[in-house]
Amino acid sequence: MGFCINCGNQHHDGVRFCRFCGTGQPSEQLLARLRAEAEQIRLLRMQIQQQQAHAQNDAYARLEAMRQQAEAAARMNNQQNQQYRPPGW
Repeated sequence: MGFCINCGNQHHDGVRFCRFCGTGQPSEQLLARLRAEAEQIRLLRMQIQQQQAHAQNDAYARLEAMRQQAEAAARMNNQQNQQYRPPGW
C-alpha cells in the first residue's frame, strides 16, 4: 500500500493516478530508484557520523595527553622550586 504524493490518501501499489485527487503517482521504477538513492544517502551519513566520532575521540585523546604533560611539567616545576634554597636561608 502506498500514499498519494499530493493528498496523502492511501492507495494500492502500482496505481498511476490517485482516486481521490487525480494526481499522477510515481512509477515503481522511480520509487525503486528513489529508495536506492535514499539507502545510499543513509549509508553515507552513517560513514560521516563514524568519521566524526573517530575524529572527536582523537581530539579528546590529544587533549588528555596535553593535560597529562602539563601536570607532569607542573609537578617537576614544584619539585625544583622546593629544592631550591636561596643563599642565606
